[in-house]
Amino acid sequence: MNFNKLLKSLFGDKSSRDMKLIQPLVEKVKAVYPDIQKLSNDELRAKTKEIQAYVQDSAKEQKAQIEKLKATIEDTPIDEREEIFNQIDKLDKEVLDIYEQALNEVMPTAFCIVKDTARRFAENEETVVTATDFDRELAANPKNDFVTIDGDKAIYHNHWTAGGNDLKWDMIHYDVQLFGGIVLHQGKIAEMATGEGKTLVATLPVFLNALTGNGVHVVTVNDYLAKRDSEWMGPLYMFNGLSVDCIDKHRPNSADRRKAYQADITFGTNNEFGFDYLRDNMAMSPADLVQRRHNYAIVDEVDSVLIDDARTPLIISGPIPKGDDQMFEQYQPLVERLYDVQRKLATEFLAVAKQKIGEGQKANDQKLLDEGFLALYRSYKCLPKNKPLIKYLSEEGIKAGMLKTEEIYMENNNRRMPEAVEPLYFVVDEKLKSCDLTDKGTEWLARQVNDKDLFVLPDITSQLSALENEAGLTDEQRIDKKDELLAYYGVQSERVHTLQQLLKAYTMFNKDDEYVVMDGEVKIVDEQTGRIMEGRRWSDGLHQAIEAKEHVRIEAATQTFATITLQNYFRMYHKLAGMTGTASTEAGEFWDIYKLDVVEIPTNRPIARNDMDDRVYKTAREKYRAVIDEIEEMRNLGRPVLVGTTSVEISELLSKMLNMRKIPHNVLNAKLHQQEAQIVAEAGQSVMGKVWKVGDKVYSSQAEAMSASKTSGSSVTEEERLLGAVTIATNMAGRGTDIKLSPEVKAAGGLAIIGTERHESRRVDRQLRGRAGRQGDPGSSVFYVSLEDKLMRLFASERIAKVMDRLGFEEGERIESPMISKSIERAQKKVEENNFGIRKHLLEYDDVMNKQRTVIYEKRRHALMGERIGMDITNIIWDRCVAIIERNDFEGAKEEFLKVLAMEVPFSENEFINTPKGELEERAFQAAMAAFKRKTDRIQAVAYPVIKNVYEAQGDQYEFIMVPLTDGRHIVQVRCNLKEAYEHEARNIVKEFEKSVLLHIIDDNWKENLRQLDELRHSVQNASYEQKDPLLIFKLESAKLWDDMINDMNNRTASVLMRGQIPEMQQENVQEAQPERKAQQQYVETKQNLDESAEAQRKAASHDTREPVQRRPQPIIKDKMPRPNDPCPCGSGKKFKNCHGRGL
Repeated sequence: MNFNKLLKSLFGDKSSRDMKLIQPLVEKVKAVYPDIQKLSNDELRAKTKEIQAYVQDSAKEQKAQIEKLKATIEDTPIDEREEIFNQIDKLDKEVLDIYEQALNEVMPTAFCIVKDTARRFAENEETVVTATDFDRELAANPKNDFVTIDGDKAIYHNHWTAGGNDLKWDMIHYDVQLFGGIVLHQGKIAEMATGEGKTLVATLPVFLNALTGNGVHVVTVNDYLAKRDSEWMGPLYMFNGLSVDCIDKHRPNSADRRKAYQADITFGTNNEFGFDYLRDNMAMSPADLVQRRHNYAIVDEVDSVLIDDARTPLIISGPIPKGDDQMFEQYQPLVERLYDVQRKLATEFLAVAKQKIGEGQKANDQKLLDEGFLALYRSYKCLPKNKPLIKYLSEEGIKAGMLKTEEIYMENNNRRMPEAVEPLYFVVDEKLKSCDLTDKGTEWLARQVNDKDLFVLPDITSQLSALENEAGLTDEQRIDKKDELLAYYGVQSERVHTLQQLLKAYTMFNKDDEYVVMDGEVKIVDEQTGRIMEGRRWSDGLHQAIEAKEHVRIEAATQTFATITLQNYFRMYHKLAGMTGTASTEAGEFWDIYKLDVVEIPTNRPIARNDMDDRVYKTAREKYRAVIDEIEEMRNLGRPVLVGTTSVEISELLSKMLNMRKIPHNVLNAKLHQQEAQIVAEAGQSVMGKVWKVGDKVYSSQAEAMSASKTSGSSVTEEERLLGAVTIATNMAGRGTDIKLSPEVKAAGGLAIIGTERHESRRVDRQLRGRAGRQGDPGSSVFYVSLEDKLMRLFASERIAKVMDRLGFEEGERIESPMISKSIERAQKKVEENNFGIRKHLLEYDDVMNKQRTVIYEKRRHALMGERIGMDITNIIWDRCVAIIERNDFEGAKEEFLKVLAMEVPFSENEFINTPKGELEERAFQAAMAAFKRKTDRIQAVAYPVIKNVYEAQGDQYEFIMVPLTDGRHIVQVRCNLKEAYEHEARNIVKEFEKSVLLHIIDDNWKENLRQLDELRHSVQNASYEQKDPLLIFKLESAKLWDDMINDMNNRTASVLMRGQIPEMQQENVQEAQPERKAQQQYVETKQNLDESAEAQRKAASHDTREPVQRRPQPIIKDKMPRPNDPCPCGSGKKFKNCHGRGL
């Protein structure tokens, strides 16, 4: 017994300790259940209303205090309001804490209500109750086929349509599901095996937390599951008076989607929840908001959402001027030729390596061996994914010799590495996922384009330093030269970046592996699930580079309007929980980033699945042949087979091999995403079919049987038997859908899982294994591994190769040992740790942006809602007064007061010099506030008489009117309610003007800041060449950008507000405000005035981000290439052949 096992025997493991803590709570639920069972149907529903009222009334006192404080805001001086808002925020937190205590108190009763509702549905065809208005509203919707009205009775049926299928309710919660429900209510992750009913488990905490009325979000990985689960579980909630909806059923920004968020329980995909948050932070009116506060969310398949997609940014963007002016299509032919040259070089080096290593081993010549391994290393650095190279590296001692050579050249901080890579055109690093040009590659490119500097990045720092020291230049000439240098550096930087991304596209991204091409578009394939990630694009121009490589239409560059990563979106919830079958391997990351504890829930029945040791082969060819043999054997035994692959390419290869043996099968990968539910449903079936026997050997093909018969001399007999279905699935395709087995299949041995390769992540492999063994079903799982697999290549496959050669393994023989399986899992753990480090590092960049986003969106929400707008404007005016006095002398301050605050300086030069700064700032602030109040009073005085006349004469004609306001440069059309303006004597016009100005300026500055942050993130990567930390540089520079943005934003806001006035208004010129329209088409952003910028914002936010059902392929139209002597389209005035057409 090792030390870990000793500790476990003494103190138990984490799982057993967690269960001991939860067991008393489960016992409380079980104790209450008999009383709930005795209630009639109407009494059961009344019990729900009773505990709902108890929960919501528990914080009645605090909510009354909040309302009382809000009523005092308008009558409180602006400089005293901050204390009131602080009290409101504190009380809001108290309310949430009180709700949590009340929910814990009623949890046993609530869980029992849900469980007994499920029991009544399962045991009765109809559950009859006294009809309420809510029941009648449900029955009025034809889609709700689970309820009908008969007089004063509502009849709930136990079968209804969910996900397009007619389902009969037959589920009742069992004890281990109560464990899972409690874990989810506590805001933790419940790890439950496949088939343990995670969807049913979630009904317990969802129902409980919905009692507060603050809303519960159930988050799924795709829209099919969101719609299906809302329809499947919905009647359970609606029977007890809780409303249910799904956001993916409704268009963004629509009234229906707003209503969906107002429901007690809201289902939806992770993407749509995130996009709605961004749209809300682009809204120009409170009426446009759809989401409520982020209260409680349960994330299904939490590892996919919070780990795999954590660093994926959700972006709302729009085209920018000249966004299609890119270099990818221009340089793609050049890079393709460079790639071909390098590929030939890699082949030559490999041939030399084989020859010299072979001769060196025969003659025992160390010099030949050294030369051979150097050639092999060069071939590896040329193209590490070259298949002949991968195959050769799997031979005994070959990889070990290459790694020894690498160590020699990496000694003394890579001192001799330039010597090793000198003959190469570019160097590929598979682990770092980088691709860098060598001097030889740069020279080759220079010869191709007849320009040695075309792909060379100038030393801008030295050039600017030299310019500063250059004598004889006027200030104007120096500025012009500096602009010229920076412009040239910008063009060169873009050109070099384009080249690097194209090289990366050719060397590291393979079609039908990392992406597929469908309908003339490059679509990313999710590495974990094998699903197409609709609407996702790689950043930094990589996606455009791959589009150029595949000769499809290159999308124009865009400007980001709003962005957030899923990680930062889900951290906003007051309480977050998740469920999945595979989370324990990532438990450290869940805790480190989200503070989410992972609790393993025991299975309802013991797992009967036989998890066999990995079967290791030397070559991929041997492995795939063995996989096909295993598939045929399992199928002929009547067992369905699920084959898991790591890429589309491998799934199609296996499909071809199965077709050659005439074995029918289904393929589920990114190309067949739409058929996922149907294919998974068929994966556990077996049907009667014919096989042919020759002796003891069974064949699926009659032709193969006849051939074997001729060889062996035995006769062929035809036999009809139960044959298992064969399904090939990429990675975790089919998550969220159970593979159910018939009694015949269970008798035959259950579902057979065959993995064709170990994934880098253990949980992907565990997810595949978990497809079998559902609810105690029989089954088996085994992984086939070759020394050519990616994971094995990265981690010491040569040691296993030595063992196989030492033991005299022949071709086709395998190693099968627990030691090998454990060794592979240790390798996976290393990769997981490395990937976590990479994810965490990347997320640190986003955390910088997230901190800025939190502040800016809070400011924007204050402006939009209007409650705290006065306080924010007061702070802006105070900030401007302090900044002007602190940063300027008297003459500068005098100019800035006029420019920013539109007022004379409120003190003399002598006072400026002799009076303490604090006193001057206070005096300036009071003067500025007095001037601002005079402006607002003037606006009210001008507007009110006209509004009074219009309301009294034509009030029945207009609901909203447009009021023009101007700062002398821009005109803002303020939309305001006529009745409110009349009742408040035009005070709301001032507030609407302030809101409009603040929203437009915040949005304008934030968009520009996002653009600058994107550029900064790209540019700081070059800091690594100067031995500097790019992340540290990014943080420092982003802080400067933030300060500049806030300074500019405050200057612009103060300048517009302090100059605001109404042009002379006449009653006959009053216009009715038209309802705001939601534009659906593409747009071009303009900045001519504030209103046009707002329109662009609205158009961007109206884009539909839901998963498309199906789209017809569009023809690809390629622009005609200019002829060599035509003028270059870039506008330089040069001929095309001498400018951007050089070398093409």
